[in-house]
Amino acid sequence: MSEPRRRNACPVCGKPVAEAAKPFCSQGCKDRDLLQWLSDGHRIPGPSVEEGEDMREDGLDS
Repeated sequence: MSEPRRRNACPVCGKPVAEAAKPFCSQGCKDRDLLQWLSDGHRIPGPSVEEGEDMREDGLDS
């Protein structure tokens, strides 16, 4: 079983957090995390929206 990540650990690699790159350890880990978001590697849980569906069906106009 792996050890839980330390509170002040980089979420990408687990190394100690650097003040200049918080909450990451380096610019490289910041960039890797951003790349994951941009390539749909990270997702926020929620109901799926099919292509062509209109979000305003819920009565919420943006």
